[in-house]
Amino acid sequence: MALPKEEERFTYSDYCTWDDGERWELIDGYAYAMSPAPSWIHQSYSMALLLKIGAFLEGKPCMVFHAPFDVRLNAESYDDTVVQPDIVVICDKSKISGTGCIGAPDMVIEILSPSTAAHDRFLKFRTYLRAGVREYWIVDPDTKTVTVHILKNGEYTTNVYDDADSAPVHVLEGLTIELKDIFADRIA
Repeated sequence: MALPKEEERFTYSDYCTWDDGERWELIDGYAYAMSPAPSWIHQSYSMALLLKIGAFLEGKPCMVFHAPFDVRLNAESYDDTVVQPDIVVICDKSKISGTGCIGAPDMVIEILSPSTAAHDRFLKFRTYLRAGVREYWIVDPDTKTVTVHILKNGEYTTNVYDDADSAPVHVLEGLTIELKDIFADRIA
């Protein structure tokens, strides 16, 4: 199939026919091209968070996954929203299917890149809120901060942590991440 056009609306079925060499997300039926490859800094932060969360979840019922991993936020209705967060935590294993998640994960982490920062801060924020994602972290490599959104009564409450702080993971009781460990320089 030809690549999607901006003005067209699509579903997950359409998404599945697109060229595997290209990475796309769908939000409310609109296609958004994804960056071809994240920077080494982005990858470094993603791996550090994945390892911390993965180690904590060893022997526990929740699972952690990293991109590429399709999260179909409204699969039971229009099936026109498919995102690929950097990291997701899923505690309801019945949501895991095929190449991803059907429904809202418990936690989503997005690591900002210059080309996706506004998309992650605004469009994805609204999309995750509407879908009922219980905890949404936005990691900013430039400012070395983590903005944590916690779902309460249909709204997000927000806290911002910097690289000297410890950030609690609300959906994983007992896990606190020392952000100095995440933002540590990894190349000498």
